[in-house]
Amino acid sequence: MTFPPIREELRGIEPYGAPQLDVPVQLNVNENPYGPSPEAVADIAAAVAEAAVTLNRYPDREFTALREALAAYLNTSGGRGITPEMVWAANGSNEVMLQILQAFGGPGRTALSFAPTYSMYPEYARNAMTRWVVGHRAEDFSLDLDSARDLILRTRPHVVLLPSPNNPTGTALPPEAVSMLCEAAGDGIVVVDEAYGEFRRSGTPSALELLPEHRNLVVSRTMSKAFALAGARLGYLAADPAICDAIRVVRLPYHLSAVTQASALAALRHAPELLGNVAEIRAERDRTVAWLSDQGHEVADSDANFVLFGTFADRHAVWQGLLEHGVLIRETGPDGWLRVSIGTADEMTAFKDALTTVMKTEPMRDNT
Repeated sequence: MTFPPIREELRGIEPYGAPQLDVPVQLNVNENPYGPSPEAVADIAAAVAEAAVTLNRYPDREFTALREALAAYLNTSGGRGITPEMVWAANGSNEVMLQILQAFGGPGRTALSFAPTYSMYPEYARNAMTRWVVGHRAEDFSLDLDSARDLILRTRPHVVLLPSPNNPTGTALPPEAVSMLCEAAGDGIVVVDEAYGEFRRSGTPSALELLPEHRNLVVSRTMSKAFALAGARLGYLAADPAICDAIRVVRLPYHLSAVTQASALAALRHAPELLGNVAEIRAERDRTVAWLSDQGHEVADSDANFVLFGTFADRHAVWQGLLEHGVLIRETGPDGWLRVSIGTADEMTAFKDALTTVMKTEPMRDNT
């Protein structure tokens, strides 16, 4: 036997991870460029200090106070009538997704999504020993609803993963698409991953408003992006209480530490100020989309805090050229495309200056 005796389907696979490089301008992992406010930092520090006094005891394994606070927030962010029993949280939306696959996937079961989409989804399915089926998006990265519905009806997945806005394209799903796919899925769980939901453009609704109509709908969010709390690792979802109860079966004991709960509760107390930079990020995103288009790039419409653009004959050369100018973006998505996270105005100026320089030597792809 080859040592170590890892599962055969995992042998030789590199761990997931975006490059973590020490460069002046880091625009590759969709972080919020603005840190927590001084008031929020002080409250988080005080809350953690208070929690530290009782770290010899296990935390509230049902994180009751946090569920109450998250429900209250969601009812101001597209939801209505969401109760604490409808909320679940874990260490980042990654753990939320994995717990969903552990509860509703597994051997002999199927999960489905539509590419291009978040690259971790098939890994969640693999880790939960769930069959993975992938459909494909249209050329503009929207969903062809008839094709999507047909694929769901043919494969009868137990879990459908639908990010909105989609990562890496930024494409949002209209509510009629969510409703159609929830109905097509039957008893299957439909997860609308709204990790970037707070950045959606005006007039783009949240799938939270559809929860009363579809018992099989799950809407997930995170505090990593709009709340500028990526380092705290807190993701959460809203769904029918029966779905939350099912996930409780597979969660690890006391999976949310007292420090995590205290940090998230403190941040939620400062939601208005932490979310205060969202409007500026949206505006900077729209300015970036317009600039890239003016430069002759193909740009995907975005409701997120990032922009997918291309297409390049050698995207790695463009990525490397930007890196040599001190700007780190992400080499991801369909071949020929690159993704840039939205930073501060100064960071985006550095990105534009670097890209202008790099494009003097790197050709665009001929798509004719």
